Amino acid sequence: MGMLCLAEGLCSDNPIVKPAIPYLRWWIAGLLFLSTVINYIDRQTLNVLAPYIKQQYSWSNSDFALLIISFRVAYAVGQSVSGRLLDRAGIRNGLSVAVVFYSVAAMLTSMAAGLKSFCLFRFLLGAGESANWPGATKAVSEWFPRKESGWAVALFDSGSAIGGAVAPFLVYGAYKWFGDWRPVFVVTGSLGLLWVVVFRWLYYAPEIHPRLAPEELRYMRQDSVLEVGEGPRASLRELLRMKQTWGIVISKSLTDPVWFFVTDWFAIYLVSRGFHPENSLIAFWAPFLAADIGNFAGGGLSSYLIQRGWPVMRSRRFVAVISGLGMATLCGAAFLPSLTALVFCFAFSTLAYAAFSTIVLTLPADVYPSGSVATVSGLSGTGAGIGTIGATYLTGLVADRYSFTPVLIGASLVPLVATLAVLLLVRETEGNSMS
Repeated sequence: MGMLCLAEGLCSDNPIVKPAIPYLRWWIAGLLFLSTVINYIDRQTLNVLAPYIKQQYSWSNSDFALLIISFRVAYAVGQSVSGRLLDRAGIRNGLSVAVVFYSVAAMLTSMAAGLKSFCLFRFLLGAGESANWPGATKAVSEWFPRKESGWAVALFDSGSAIGGAVAPFLVYGAYKWFGDWRPVFVVTGSLGLLWVVVFRWLYYAPEIHPRLAPEELRYMRQDSVLEVGEGPRASLRELLRMKQTWGIVISKSLTDPVWFFVTDWFAIYLVSRGFHPENSLIAFWAPFLAADIGNFAGGGLSSYLIQRGWPVMRSRRFVAVISGLGMATLCGAAFLPSLTALVFCFAFSTLAYAAFSTIVLTLPADVYPSGSVATVSGLSGTGAGIGTIGATYLTGLVADRYSFTPVLIGASLVPLVATLAVLLLVRETEGNSMS
């Protein structure tokens, strides 16, 4: 951690007391948002450049699927591992190490020389990026009361949509500037290193933060899921015995493949339908903008209902139901001929997905004490990774042998099962009871 200590007191557990920053919790949420934006720019760099790199190396859709799977294997395993480590090491040190690691991995991708080396660098990228969502979820549970947590989760999770929307413009612009894809990975990978500098300067745990006003800390704790310190940390065996854990894991496992189909395959799908990505950047951007709206629609509606007197879990489940139904519109893209209609189906489905995702990401903080939030979030991420790996393999196989139509139909139906998992398994609890 020594290389990260850029100024006096930067790595101290007891930083020097300084004047308070008003609404500091929202500055922290902003940092988590930026981390997610950069996270997605790094992973989307390859996906945006895929049509060019596929052509250069003569890869089939099945070959490209191996690249995605390499990332997903590391990402799936890494989320459970990083979630547990973040619950032990804390957010400040844990996220710092993770972002440095995946930024370097992203930059090293510029040295790839074929399918095997691309797979290696994608694996390393996935291992590092796996810490982002468990870490951000845990940070929200520590910094926000429950009536604001939906908004905070929506803010950081919207970074995935913003990063996905920014990536085509940034990546294509850099590609045209350099005339080569290799320097593009260096440019996008360096963003995370800049973020770490700001993060190390601003982020400390709430109880020891030198810039947090006492009245804001009291506000954060008045109805927060975290009463004192970290809260009890349950064992993995205890967590896996809880039906709430399985409801969260199943719901995320069955819906994340829908989102990752859009992020990983949308450019290739447009080409398969006769639309060139360079001539349809707005179309490429629309689903990500819609997802950004969906994050705030889901988190905002849930928080609004809680403020109106709804029980926390009832508000979360209500948003999950309408969002799960909304994802079923994706299948329309397979049968509508115009680019506008096709993009509308993708956009509406991703809007619904993002609203659902915000709710699922909020659930661990609703059900568990802070000492177990990152662990449960990581478990759900691992389940999502396994589901996405299977879906990615099938997507490449089915698209090569048949078309993308069966894939779109399946991606419309599976989220309905995820919605049932939330309704049947994730029930209201008293506080954060582990029983």
